[in-house]
Parts: sequence; structure tokens; C-alpha cells
Amino acid sequence: MNMFFSRHVQQINWSAIIMFALGFWLSSSLVFDCLVIPGLLSSGMMSQDGFASAGYTIFGTFNHVELICAAIILAGSLVWNYSSSLGQLKIDRSIWFAGMLLAIAIIYTYILTPQMSAWGMSLTSSESMERITMPMKTMHIAYWSLEATKLILATSLLSKFYRSSCRLV
Repeated sequence: MNMFFSRHVQQINWSAIIMFALGFWLSSSLVFDCLVIPGLLSSGMMSQDGFASAGYTIFGTFNHVELICAAIILAGSLVWNYSSSLGQLKIDRSIWFAGMLLAIAIIYTYILTPQMSAWGMSLTSSESMERITMPMKTMHIAYWSLEATKLILATSLLSKFYRSSCRLV
């Protein structure tokens, strides 16, 4: 007696997972950039002795959440492109954009946040402010440029996956 069990395997909706990760990342980034940072600056964060270590803890934790979101988005984009092209991986702009988002999260986590915190530690010592302000301004410009790039890339990815999930087949 041969018994065949039919398995009903439900496909994972990768575009929904990617859209959730992108929405979470974008909204948390906007809350962080538009509420948390201005709130910390207006409360006199820079005048406190332990602002650099507190900033490193806050930014470092958030950067690791960004890394997780970026990894989910890149992995989901790879799987989604592989499954939508019938088993052949085609490198389209969603994979490039997801890779650039991961690169931005890596730059934040391993380059900008440690460097800005190190310069912040220097601010509490007796070094001259003129020597420190130029590298700090350069890093702030790099941070805000990467934030704008991240916003543009994530928004375009979100619209691409939203359009693909709404398409009637």
C-alpha cells in the first residue's frame, strides 16, 4: 500500500517581509533623526561629560538594528529575484539597492559611529576645539549624506516591492 500525502506548502511572501523590514527601518530612522537627535541636542547633550559614551551606546544599538534590517532586505531581495525569475538569479536594481543599504549600515556601525564617538571623547578633554570641529563636521556631512541616500534607496525599494505585490497576475 502506497500512501501519498499531499503537502500543502505555502509560499513565503518575500515582498511583504521586505516591505515590513523597509517600513520598520524607514520609520525608526525618521523617528531617530527627527525626534531623538534633536531632543538630545536641545537638552544639552553635548555639554554633559558622558555624552560620547551615551551616544555610542544609543547609536551603536540602533546601528545593529539597521544591520539586521539591511540583511533581511538583501536576503529577501535575493530570494524574491530568484523565485520570480524561475530559478535563475537576475541581478536587477533591487539587489543593488539592497546591497547599498547594507553597505550604508556597515559604514554607520563600523566606521562613523566609532569615529564620531572617539572625537566626542576628545571634546571632553582639554584639546582645542578648532582642531576637532573640522573632522566632526566632515563626519556629520557624511552621516547626513548617507541618511539622504538611505532614504532615497529605501523609498524606491519600498515602492518597487509594493507595486509588485499589488500587481494582478
